[in-house]
This record gives sequence, structure tokens and C-alpha cells, in this order.
Amino acid sequence: MKSHLIYSLLIIIGASSYGILSTIIKVAMNDGFTSAEAVTSQYIVGFFLALILFIATQRSLPRISKEGFITLIFAGLLTGTTGTVYGKSLDYLPASLAVVLLFQFTWIGMFIDCILHKRWPSRLETLSLIILFVGTLLAAGIFEVNLSNIPWQGWAFGFFSAISFAIFLLINSKQVEGVTTIGRTLFTSFFALFIISIFLSPEILWNGILIREGLWKFGLALGIFGIILPILLLAIAVPKVGGGLASILSAMELPVAILASVVVLGEQITFLQVVGVVLILMGMVLPTALSQRQSLKVQKGKS
Repeated sequence: MKSHLIYSLLIIIGASSYGILSTIIKVAMNDGFTSAEAVTSQYIVGFFLALILFIATQRSLPRISKEGFITLIFAGLLTGTTGTVYGKSLDYLPASLAVVLLFQFTWIGMFIDCILHKRWPSRLETLSLIILFVGTLLAAGIFEVNLSNIPWQGWAFGFFSAISFAIFLLINSKQVEGVTTIGRTLFTSFFALFIISIFLSPEILWNGILIREGLWKFGLALGIFGIILPILLLAIAVPKVGGGLASILSAMELPVAILASVVVLGEQITFLQVVGVVLILMGMVLPTALSQRQSLKVQKGKS
């Protein structure tokens, strides 16, 4: 029971680190860099950090089965794809609406998990998702956004980012035999970098922006909080709690994103957004707390 809580906490920490990224990118943009350059630096520096960790802790390359290698490829590609299409959605959508669309991964992930395991969502899961959905709308300030004249491309990219992230969480729920968590982080970050290099700004490696103009400082922060921490923690914890619950717990990203923007960027937060954050926290805690209570009842019944 205690170990289940620890794994849930690891997912919350991993998701929270994702929530810091948008604020770091905004600070980088205020310093004269583009969002594409900042995101690309995240994956470049993140990969090299993962490589350093791997060299420092591993003596040889792991022997990976064909199935395991495919899992690692898809985990990396989906990591890069999520970052790419979410960035694209911001070209068409207000940031608040883009966040709302991304956070549809909560019910999408649960829906996919139910299909894969041939089950219906429990009442607790359904209630939790409803609370999360309402909380997300309020926390993102969606009711203060004008939805008229928004291009269809924005809706498409935003919704696809949610699908991509939901599948990433489910892929991460699969164990890969013979590969350590650090090894998994290395392979995932490599394939993510491959996708990012195709669609964003790989030229920062040779045009001097990364090193000479100081983009590496933002890349270091983004690499730690956007690659190393979340991939490591999610790789450890998601197989233990399952993709469905992981989707719910990962909703912690939004409250952290709002808090970071208020503290670092000085953005204003409304009363409705505070209510939304509280609802998100309730929606996250509810399934874990009630499942722990049920486990205690079962243990008492056996004793």
C-alpha cells in the first residue's frame, strides 16, 4: 500500500516538472530566443544529460528484445511528437485553450486503457475525470477566451497533442526487460530528439545560438525538467500504477504551470482559476485516497 503511494507521488512529481516548461520557454523568449529554438535545446541538452548518466552508471549497452526496442522507439517518438504538435497548436490558439486541449489526455488515456483491458471505467474513475475536466476549464481561464474565428488547425494540433501524450503514458506502462530506467531514458530521449530535429530548429547546434548566445542555460533547465526527471520518474512509476491512473495523476501539470507563471512571470490568477486548481487536486487525490481506504478494509477483513 505504501509503495503504491510512493509510485503515485513519483508520477505527480514527473508531471509537475512538465508544468514548469512553459514558464521557462516564455523566459527564454523574453531573452530573445524563439519557442522552436528553446524546445529544440530542451531535447538536445536532455539527450546529452541522459547520455552522461548512462555512461556514468552503465558498463555496457543492454540487450533489448525486438518488442522492447519497438516500445522504446514509440516512447521516444511520442515524446517528440507531443512537444512538436503542442508547439504548433500555440501558433493558432490562445495558450489557455491549447492547455485545455492538451489536458484531454486524462479521459483519452483512460478511454484507451479501458479498450486495451476490455473493461468499463469504474464509477470512481468517471467521477474523477468529470471533476478534472471541469477543473481544467476553470483553471485555464477558458471562459474568458473568445472562441470565435479560431482556425481548425489549432483545434486539430491541440487535440492531437492530447492523443499523443495519452498514448505516451500507456506506452510507458509497458516493462522493457533488460533495460534500466536510465537506459530507457537514454533511448527515449534519443528518438524524441530525432523527431524534434526534423520539425523544429536543429541548426542551433551549428549556428552558435546554443553555446555562444547562451541558449544552453535554458536548454539545461528544460532538459532536466522536460526530459530527465519526467522520463525517469514515469518510467519507474507508470508500470506500477497503470496507464489509466497515471493519466489522472498527470493532471498535476496544469496547477504547477499556473503557479509557475504567477510566481516567475507575475501573471494574474482569478478566483475561478483558483477554484479550478482545487478541483484538479480533488480529482487527482480522489481515486488514490479511496483505493487506499478500500485496501485497508480488505486487509482488516482478512485479519
